[in-house]
Amino acid sequence: MKIEDIMTKEVITVNKNDTVEKCANLLSKHGLSGLPVIDEDDSLIGIITEGDLIKHNSKVQVPAFLEILGGIIYLDDPNKYLDNVKKSMGHYVQTVMTEDVTTINPDDDIESAASILVRNKVKRLPVVDEMGKLVGIVSRKDIMDQLFNN
Repeated sequence: MKIEDIMTKEVITVNKNDTVEKCANLLSKHGLSGLPVIDEDDSLIGIITEGDLIKHNSKVQVPAFLEILGGIIYLDDPNKYLDNVKKSMGHYVQTVMTEDVTTINPDDDIESAASILVRNKVKRLPVVDEMGKLVGIVSRKDIMDQLFNN
């Protein structure tokens, strides 16, 4: 069986000028762990994952504080922290995305995809045609369903 037989064809995508906040909202709303990033010609240029967002936001320093008798005394300015979080959420996909993306072709077989997923320790593979245009996505779950539920 080929990848095109099991891949998701209706892929939720973002472009490099979308905000990190939009990505976080899409991931949460649709229960996804990653989104392909495409250009205006539908060519794959990257991927943005939950991991990318977490790494990006981990750079925001939480203000130091003391907790005394159920109250909080900030040692740093909490407003500065909130400003940094807002700035972080306003960043664009192109500053956070992973550009080196492992892909697969629609004509490849399922066993090849399973090997790539395991070898590269990824959860999903964008499916691209010979021109590099995104035509679908295949996930670990898609492959598991095919291999073990038939």
